[in-house]
Amino acid sequence: RLRPEQAIQTGDQIATGPNSNLVFVIGTSAFHVRQNSRMTVERGSALSVVGALRLFTGAVISVWGRGNRRQIITPTLTAGIRGTGVYTELPEGQNGRSYFCNCYGTVDLAAGSDTTVSQSTYHQAFWGEVEPKKGAWLTPALAINHSDDELEFLARLVNQRTAWQISGKKGQKVIGSY
Repeated sequence: RLRPEQAIQTGDQIATGPNSNLVFVIGTSAFHVRQNSRMTVERGSALSVVGALRLFTGAVISVWGRGNRRQIITPTLTAGIRGTGVYTELPEGQNGRSYFCNCYGTVDLAAGSDTTVSQSTYHQAFWGEVEPKKGAWLTPALAINHSDDELEFLARLVNQRTAWQISGKKGQKVIGSY
């Protein structure tokens, strides 16, 4: 168990149980780990830099500052982070697919033999497929299971603003299901 006086550091393994979550900051990145999640936070170029976030189960919302090479890795998708806000989930009942939403910013995505650069100012989502669907390993998705309020909260923790805040717009609540 993590006590309030303890800190999350790069190299740590994180597991949340039912009805629990964890919010933490490392360097210029902020994370909100949802219930029933398991992940590792791998070290980047320095102790205070996340090099990779490896998600095994569950979901995580994250805001990343600009910086060195960083990645989010799931069983079916890899996202190269360039400074952005994203939501990543390995949903139950989806046969191993990975869900990824580039809420704002630029992300290099790879799944199977597919690669793409996602540039978004407001929620561009994908499925990382286990097997190609109509020849595609990366397929379009709707924005689901996360909100603009969550991203704005995480951005504030690391003295950032979301793309819609910078442009002077008010974000909308993102809701939905599979």
